[in-house]
Amino acid sequence: MNDTSSTPVIQVTLRDGSRRELPQGATIRDLAQSIGKRLGEATVGGRIDGAPEILDFRTQLSRNCSVDVVTADSKDGLEVIRHSASHIMADAMLRLWPDAKLAIGPAIEDGFYYDIDLAHRITPEDLPRIEEEMAKIIAANTAFERCRVDRNAEIGRARERADVYKAELMEGLPEDAEVTFYRHGGGSFEDLCRGPHVPSTGYVKAFKVQRIAGAYWRGDEKNRMLQRIYGTAFFNKKELEEHLARIEEAGKRDHRKLGRELGLFFLDPVAPASPFFLPKGTQLYNRLQQHMRELYRRHGYQEVITPQVFDVELWHRSGHYANYKDNMFFTTVDERECAVKPMNCPAHTFIYATEKRSYRELPLRIADFGRLHRYERSGVTSGLTRVRTFCQDDAHIFATPDQIQSEITSLIGMIREVYGLFQFTEMKVFLSTRPENSVGSDEIWERAEAGLAEALKANGINFTVNVGDGAFYGPKIDFVVSDALRRDWQLGTIQLDFTLPERFDLGFVAADGSTQRPVMIHRAILGSIERFIGILIEHTGGNFPFWLAPEQVRIISIADAHVAWATEVASALAAAGVRTNTDFSNAKTGAKIRDARLARVPFTLVVGGRECEDRTVAVRERPDVDRGVMSLSAVQELFLELERNKA
Repeated sequence: MNDTSSTPVIQVTLRDGSRRELPQGATIRDLAQSIGKRLGEATVGGRIDGAPEILDFRTQLSRNCSVDVVTADSKDGLEVIRHSASHIMADAMLRLWPDAKLAIGPAIEDGFYYDIDLAHRITPEDLPRIEEEMAKIIAANTAFERCRVDRNAEIGRARERADVYKAELMEGLPEDAEVTFYRHGGGSFEDLCRGPHVPSTGYVKAFKVQRIAGAYWRGDEKNRMLQRIYGTAFFNKKELEEHLARIEEAGKRDHRKLGRELGLFFLDPVAPASPFFLPKGTQLYNRLQQHMRELYRRHGYQEVITPQVFDVELWHRSGHYANYKDNMFFTTVDERECAVKPMNCPAHTFIYATEKRSYRELPLRIADFGRLHRYERSGVTSGLTRVRTFCQDDAHIFATPDQIQSEITSLIGMIREVYGLFQFTEMKVFLSTRPENSVGSDEIWERAEAGLAEALKANGINFTVNVGDGAFYGPKIDFVVSDALRRDWQLGTIQLDFTLPERFDLGFVAADGSTQRPVMIHRAILGSIERFIGILIEHTGGNFPFWLAPEQVRIISIADAHVAWATEVASALAAAGVRTNTDFSNAKTGAKIRDARLARVPFTLVVGGRECEDRTVAVRERPDVDRGVMSLSAVQELFLELERNKA
């Protein structure tokens, strides 16, 4: 730092509440170095006054403020490392293919990517070449330099060299916007970017270039298709190796692969993004619904069935046409424009309105497993996790305003119970507030957002606010779980809605005889059944718990002489409700047992000569546990207990 004898002093508050005095104009890195040399070297950015945006470590502090220093070994620091790695990868690709045109290269959840326009079609064989070039750039350890430029002059430069993507990005910025470039390699590489970046290329210590995909410029199918190169980066090699091992395991658990291998479902272009569920997959599907119905009975829900196609006027009235029409399917019926329902909520308002309601009837809890249809672009559909036709464990609760807290508390209890059953042990909670394309008054939104926040606090739940991510008709609570591979999935949602009851003029007779407006709570726990099955396949690797497995038991005979007793066992178990299959083929016993293991069958019962004589079975439990010889009655009791306790 320079001589500061005449420079004004500012006070900076750190994350732990301590304060430091610094000369006005000191940078975030100066602050870190004033605490310690090692911290200064590790600092890659910072947040000022709790703002979500990570700022460059060179950012000057001009006033009293709070600063959260971001270091390279933190989660936020990892985002900065990955952003810098994307620039290094872009530099490497330009060195290999100088005619490439750069588009964008952000950090993403598990890594980074860069979109480029290049005549050469990049193949998997090119990825090691890109990595080698990146390694050279990193070894040079040149500084990342932040440069402010004149917007109009830079647009002219970009147009002169036919750098169409950067020119378009800059033209989309406001006239008075600050435009910055970042350079490294001693100025040999520069890219339009607001940052932040690590101090030098050497900070990127562990990286991997992973795969190639296609991407339309700005996600618009009318624009040019670009090549997207994905990579990832971590603070050290150990973390990178652990991540790559998880990716390898994820490949083995891919629900699309296991769905075919286990005979659960398939997809065909004849019905785009619409799965065919095979008998075993249908068993799984129905068992999930059955479990939710059992839960509904305990919690006072009433199940309904509602139509698939509605006059488009309904969707105008609900607000879906104005806010959701791009995701809807439309048709014409008797010269009337109609739409296939993308959600159940408007239909449930009609069920509520069939009777004059009293406060004594509320809360009214309506559940619906109706099939929904939403138009998803072909570029984002994926297996079961993003489809165009699906079913939700959907429900709507009509309640008085003073019942909101108790209903949400009950819902949180249901959600915890269900996720615990499937061993989703980690859960994150987000409160999403009013989006730009919303309906309803400021007063209604403030009331709804406050109601959800109060309910979460009353239940002792820590939550993160997602500003502007609510539904168009109301704020929501989203529940995100981590699977066995530590990947996050958004499952359940609770949405508080004062708007639809008003739009559909719903009311109830209050205790004082006046007519009042109910509140509508939208909720789902599993979310889409299709999507949940896809997630569950990958979470369990296809090893479903006994109560849920589409094939619970496989009975194997050693020889033809043993088939009669094996058939009797199979019939007895099937009569008791156990989902049973048999393998009486001429294959070797070891091969039959291996086939059952590959099919992820929880139990295999082997019948040979001794078992026939003693009227017993040899019991093997997944993956390869020998439970010994048991009587038929003992096996039935074991299976009954597993089914009853859902162990």
